[in-house]
Parts: sequence; C-alpha cells; structure tokens
Amino acid sequence: MDLKSGYPFWLIKNGLPFDYPVLLENTSSDVLIMGGGISGALMAYHLMESGIPCMLIDGRAIGLGSTCASTSLLQYEIDVPLCELKQKIGLKNAVKAYKLCEEAIDSLKEIAYKIEFKEFQEKQSLYYAASKKDDAFIREEYQVRQENGFDVRLLDAKEIQGVFHFRGTTGILSAKAAQTNAYNFTHALHQYNIKRGLRIFDRTEAIKIKHSVTGVELETNRGHMIKCRKLIYATGYEAVNYVDRKIVQLQSTYAICSEQMQQDEIQMNGSTLLWNTADPYLYLRTTTDNRIIIGGRDEKFYDPGKRDILLPKKSKQLEADLKKLFPGSVFKTEFSWAGTFGATKDGLPFIGEYKKLPNSYFALGFGGNGIVFSMIAAAFLTNTINGKQNPGEEMFSFNRI
Repeated sequence: MDLKSGYPFWLIKNGLPFDYPVLLENTSSDVLIMGGGISGALMAYHLMESGIPCMLIDGRAIGLGSTCASTSLLQYEIDVPLCELKQKIGLKNAVKAYKLCEEAIDSLKEIAYKIEFKEFQEKQSLYYAASKKDDAFIREEYQVRQENGFDVRLLDAKEIQGVFHFRGTTGILSAKAAQTNAYNFTHALHQYNIKRGLRIFDRTEAIKIKHSVTGVELETNRGHMIKCRKLIYATGYEAVNYVDRKIVQLQSTYAICSEQMQQDEIQMNGSTLLWNTADPYLYLRTTTDNRIIIGGRDEKFYDPGKRDILLPKKSKQLEADLKKLFPGSVFKTEFSWAGTFGATKDGLPFIGEYKKLPNSYFALGFGGNGIVFSMIAAAFLTNTINGKQNPGEEMFSFNRI
C-alpha cells in the first residue's frame, strides 16, 4: 500500500540511521510482530520487558511507512471531542478513553527516559475556535473536561493574543501534551530491544498467512517460513488488507515544514501545540532546530495518484493558513509531504483479538492520536498475552462494529 509521498522532514533529516537484515531462513518465535514502525517498536518493547520472546518483521525498510510521515504530536485529546464521544459510548467510557491517552503520554515519556532517547519534549496543547461560531462548542468541551478532572483552562481572546500571538476568540489550554520524532523513536526502541534479544528483519514481507487454533504460519516474499504461537498485526493502515474494511475510512492528509528560522522570527509559542475546531482541523508544532510544522487539509479518499497531484496545492494552502494565523510570518516551506490517514466512526483505535483469525491480535492506532493509541495497544496486548484483563478494553475491541 502506498502510504506517503513527497519529502517527509524526519526522513530527510535522519536518513536511514540503522541497517536491519532480511530473513534468509525458516524460523519460529513465540510471538511474531508484523510491522516495524512506531506501533511495532512499542509492542516489542513491552513484550520484551514482560519477558515474552518475540520477533519482528517488516515488508519495507524500517520506519518507511506512515511512521516517517508522522508529525509526532502527542495529545490525550481524541479526534472526537469528549462532549461528543460521551454521546457515542457514554460519559464513563469517554472519560476513561481520554484518561488512558493522558496516561499513555506519561508512559511514552518514561520509556524515552529509560532508553535515553532525547527527542521527547513535554508541551501544552491549545485547542482553539476556528471561528467565532465555535465558541459555544469550546465552552461546552471545556466544561466536560474540567468537570472530569482534566487540567485545563478556558482562554479568552485577550489571553490568546497575549500568550500565543494570534487572534482567536476562545480556546482550551491543556497542560498535558508532548511532541517527539516518531521515526527516530522507532529506531531507538529497536536498538534498545535488539540488545535485549529481539530479532528484527526488514524487507521481509509476509505474502501468505495461515491461522489455526494451534498457531500461525507465514510465508515470506523470499520463500521462507515463520511459525509462531501468536501473531500481532502492527501494520497500521495496511491492516485493511486483513480485517473488515468498514472499521476505518482511509483519507489523505498533508503537512509542510519550514526552513530553519531565527528564534525571534518564530511567532508561534514553542511551548504549545496548536490545533483548531475546523473540519479537517489545522495543527501546528515547532521543532528543536527552529522550524514550524503545520498539517491538515485532509481529503476523504485513499487514492495515491489523486493525493499526490494535490500536494503542491495543499502545501500552498497550508502555508497560507499559517500566515493568516501569524500575519507577517517569514515562514518558507522547505519540505512537504502527504500521507494516509485513517478515521474511525468513534475516533477510537482497534486493539485486541480478531476472532476470524485465530491467534491474531491487532494494534491499530487509527486517528490523529496514533502514537498514543499505539502505546495503549502495546500495554493492553502484553497484558492480554499474559492472561490479564485491561480496564476499558471493550471500547477498543472489534466487537463494537
């Protein structure tokens, strides 16, 4: 599946930092992870920490799917606002989902510290009204978050202008958020896991998969066989090749990254991630080397050719969006890219067993919160394989479709 196009900033900046071998023999593993991006890397980390022997394969070079195209914002907010999610799944479950995402950010921070990964920064997040007509919605969303224990403040136009240097009418400032480099984080996790015994093979594609009550057998593109007791699909949006396609709507999303700027040229408050109430929403972050990344302008289709044709137009629109927010900005686009994005009806991921495929588990962090969802999936599936239950796991199960 063609998941990206253009020149993702992280891939150009970091290149191919490590080499991984191709599988050239028949082998077996207690647990096999299929997918070597950020989801697979977090999954392997949790299994290894739990003492579960595992192996990982990827059909591409490591990280060259959706991971290198991620803008790597980490937020507890789900694409479906809390005041709307409670109508879909009930207030208790909606709050639980948001709380799990909040806890996942802390867990990611702890892992980054443990493996000595430096590209993790704690931030705030400002969710602001894209237009004055959204003010009432922002107030409603603020109230339900505040009543349920989230560390939030309601800001008015004066506060937004004074602190964040753009004209807005109202916004919710959340204390909990972070940003990272998902591509480098993935490689850092793999290097840490390899030292602890993880076997990783890239450019090793599973072309045939046979599930049975006793285990799973896979045939690779080079004709070798892999046997495992459990198979974890961490293949992201390519999971539609294995499960019911109606679980997710594949879309196209766009992002641009500026040239390096002087510190005093960056009008955006670098301590805070920005995103708004537009549909599709606009989101912005800074980088440690004085750039701004802005994304959005999603289209509700998966068509690589059509997506790629739109990239120049979308890049100009995103740059115009930033300059409308920050008039006089010296922002100049240096990198632009497009990628595949998946949306679910309730904004929640799919995590857990898939009964139609015996001995299969899925870690599918769909939505704008994919990395945070991947963190939840890694913890949940490790518990499941160890015979433990996860509070709230039914919210993410395939049983809800």
